Amino acid sequence: MTPGTPGQPFSFKDCTLTAIATGKRAQNLRELRDRLTSVDEGCIYYHFWGGRLRPQFDEPEFNNDFAAWSKHSLRDDVVAERLSVIDPTSFRSLEELRNEVIDVIEERLSERELIPWALSDQQFSFIRSQIVVFNTSSEIHAAEELATMIPQVPTSSIFYHFIDARRRTEDGRDDFSNWLQGLDGDYSDLVARLAEVDPYFVSLSDLRSQLADVFSTHFAGQAERSA
Repeated sequence: MTPGTPGQPFSFKDCTLTAIATGKRAQNLRELRDRLTSVDEGCIYYHFWGGRLRPQFDEPEFNNDFAAWSKHSLRDDVVAERLSVIDPTSFRSLEELRNEVIDVIEERLSERELIPWALSDQQFSFIRSQIVVFNTSSEIHAAEELATMIPQVPTSSIFYHFIDARRRTEDGRDDFSNWLQGLDGDYSDLVARLAEVDPYFVSLSDLRSQLADVFSTHFAGQAERSA
């Protein structure tokens, strides 16, 4: 049973991404483009989303590994900036996202006569991700409980239910929305507000705060209208 199965209690899950080396590397933009055409889709997912779950003290300057490598190893600020503004949530599939990255790189290759190379110890290493999911003891039975529960769950749970859910649910929505749609009552306004939250350009802790605000605001307003 999926964690947000309509008509059932919402069972919170936790997760981590396991990094699996592919052995494929790139030392310049042309090689990066060539490898991108054939690497597993899990690589695209990892290099766009994996950083969210990697331990780090500061937020990264760039939101995906392709942009960060272009900036720090190739010293190409132009392509780094173009890659950094790609929002993976705007694409219906990882394949479409892959093609967008390739298009951006090909555009930059057409603009340059000399292609910069990274140092041999700074090659881009393609990593494939595999998600590992854990059960937790956290469970809710009513929609109103989301307002109090969301601030308490770990950010990795937010990743699983709000980000990863989009690639494993048939309608491409988060687990919270799917669960709410199966409850008695009209939660269409709340589901619409959740759809407006973009999880990519913020940290997981900020995303958790945004979701907590969405839920608390909705149910506080609902209580006022019922009073």
